[in-house]
Amino acid sequence: MDILQELDRQHAALRASSDASKQHSKGKMTADERLAYLFDPESFVEMNVFQNRGQDLAKPVKRDGVIAGLGKINGRYVYAYAQDFTIQGGSLSTSNAQKIIACQKAALKAKVPIVGLMDSGGAKIQEGIQALAAYGEIFKNNVDASGIIPQITAVMGPCAGGASYSPALQDFIVFVENTGEMFVTGPNVVKEVIGEDITMQQLGGADVHMRKNGVAHVRAKNDKDCLDKIRALLGYLPENYLEKPPVKEKFKVRWQRGIENVVPENKRKMYDVKRIIDYLADSDSFFEIQPEFAANIVIGFARINGHPIGIVANQPAVIGGSMDINASCKASRFVRTCDCFNLPILTLVDVPGFFPGSDQEYSGIIRHGAKMLYAYSEAHVPKLTLVLRKAYGGSYIAMCCKEVGADVMLAWPYAEIAVMGAEGAVRIINRKELKAAGLNARQVLADKVKEYQEVQLNAYVGAKLGYLDDVIQPQDTRRILEMQLDALIEFQDPREKPFHRNMPL
Repeated sequence: MDILQELDRQHAALRASSDASKQHSKGKMTADERLAYLFDPESFVEMNVFQNRGQDLAKPVKRDGVIAGLGKINGRYVYAYAQDFTIQGGSLSTSNAQKIIACQKAALKAKVPIVGLMDSGGAKIQEGIQALAAYGEIFKNNVDASGIIPQITAVMGPCAGGASYSPALQDFIVFVENTGEMFVTGPNVVKEVIGEDITMQQLGGADVHMRKNGVAHVRAKNDKDCLDKIRALLGYLPENYLEKPPVKEKFKVRWQRGIENVVPENKRKMYDVKRIIDYLADSDSFFEIQPEFAANIVIGFARINGHPIGIVANQPAVIGGSMDINASCKASRFVRTCDCFNLPILTLVDVPGFFPGSDQEYSGIIRHGAKMLYAYSEAHVPKLTLVLRKAYGGSYIAMCCKEVGADVMLAWPYAEIAVMGAEGAVRIINRKELKAAGLNARQVLADKVKEYQEVQLNAYVGAKLGYLDDVIQPQDTRRILEMQLDALIEFQDPREKPFHRNMPL
C-alpha cells in the first residue's frame, strides 16, 4: 500500500510544482486548467507524465514545462500539448520537446487533430544546439502532418524566436489579445540592432497578427474564449483528410424573403456581403477566418443543411471588393485548406477587378493573384460559384469560374460578366465615335453603354453560351444550393481525391 500511496504523492507533487497564482495574476489559466477546459469532462489522459530529463541542475523542477496527452473534444479524439510558463518560463528543453514530438507522432499515426497551446519564453539557452535541433524536428513533424490532420495552435502567452514557426506551419492560429505575443526577434534585440523602441504587444500582439500581417486567423478575448473557439473550429473539420466533415443534425434556416434587397443594382453602391452569407447559411453557423486582415475578401466556415462548407466572398464594402495581394493570399490558402479537409467551397462573386497601381504591380500582384487560379484549379472538392452583381476581367476567372473548376456556376439576374465595366469598355471601343460626337458625346456614351450592357454584359449572354449553368432568383438561391450540395456531397469520396499538403501562402 505504501508503494501505491507514493504514486499518488508523486502525482500530487507534479501538479503542485506549477504556481497557479503567477498565471492568474496575468489573467491567464494554468496549463492544467486550459486542458481541462478544452477537453470534454474527464476525458484527457496525459502522456509521459514523469518525463523530465532536461532539468536545469541549478534550479531543478519536479515537472517539465509542457503537458501532452489525448482526450475528446465534442466526442471526437484530439491530441494536445500545453506549455507551462510557470515552470522555467515554459522554455523548450530537449525533454519537453520530446513530449511534443511524441504527441505529434501519435496524432499523425492515429490520424486525429492536434492542438498546441503556446506559452513559452522560447528555447532553453543552456541547451544550445540541442534545443535548436528539437525545434527542427517539431517543424518537420508539422510538415509531415500537413494536409493529413488538422493542426491548430493557440498563442496564449509568449511565442518567441524559433517557436513562432511551428504555429505558422499549421492550419490555424487562434490568438489571445493582451497576453499573446509572437515574434522572431524580441524588443531587446530590435533595440540593440536597429535602435527601435517597441513593446512586445506593438511588435507581436494580436493587433499585429490579426490586422497587419494576417499570420493569425482568429482573435480571442481571453483564455476561455480562445479554447471555446478551438472547440467550435474543430466542429467544422474532419478528423483527417480521408474523412468527410461532421454533419450537424439540428439547424435553423433564415427566411429568404428580403435577400433580393441586399445587393443594390447600382454597381457603384456598397453593401456588406456578410448579410448575403447570413441568408444562405444555416442560422448562426458562419465562423469567419481572418476577419480583420484583407477585409476586401471574406472567408470562413458555415453550414448548409448541417453540412460544413467553406465560403469565399468578395466584400464590396471594402475597396469595392477589389482583389489585391493580401486578399489573394488569404483566399488561396483558405481554398487549399478546404480542399485538404474535404469541405465544399461556395464562392460569392462581386468583383470589379484586381486593384490597380504601381505598388501592387511592384509587389507581385501577378504572382500572388496566380495563387487563386492555382488553388481553385487544384481543388477537387465540390465548388459552387454564384455571381451576385459584377465580375470583371481576370478577377472573374480568379473567383472560380467554370473553366477553372466550378462544378456549378450560377448568377443573379442583374449580374454583369465581362472584360470590364460597360462605360470603360465603350470609351475604348467607341472612342472615335465619342470624339466625333462633340456636344452630343454624353448621349452617345449613354446609348453605347446601354447597347454594350444588353449585348455583352448581362448574365443571359453567359447562360446562352454555356458558361453559366443558370440565372436564378435571389430568393431561390438557398433552395438551389441545398439541392446541388446534397448531390455533390453524396458522390464525393475523399479517398479518391488527390492529396496535397497545406503550405503557408
